[in-house]
Amino acid sequence: MRNLFSDAWEQTDAELRDFTPILVRSLAYVCAYAEADLVGFVNVAWDGDQHAFLLDTTVRKSARRAGIGTALVHRAVDEARKGGAQWMHVDFEPHLTGFYRNCGFRDTEAGLIKLR
Repeated sequence: MRNLFSDAWEQTDAELRDFTPILVRSLAYVCAYAEADLVGFVNVAWDGDQHAFLLDTTVRKSARRAGIGTALVHRAVDEARKGGAQWMHVDFEPHLTGFYRNCGFRDTEAGLIKLR
């Protein structure tokens, strides 16, 4: 995971990050591999009831534009549905609007406070 995140994100603390606390609290997470190499990941967090949250959709730079991100998101949505969630939320930067619309998300208004 550290190698994937370091490759995929411009500014990251991935080389120091411990992903264990995140993964053990997830409703689900989905990984994509090319042979033994992790090339994609998405996390499904949730509130324990109706709402699931898509987090950290990540695809290795060399594997982008091959449908991996879309497949990860669709599988994550399926896993959230199986887990009992009724709503899937995602926040994203404006340049990703087309990607998430193509994955089936619709525009909504939301609020955000940066804590750090």
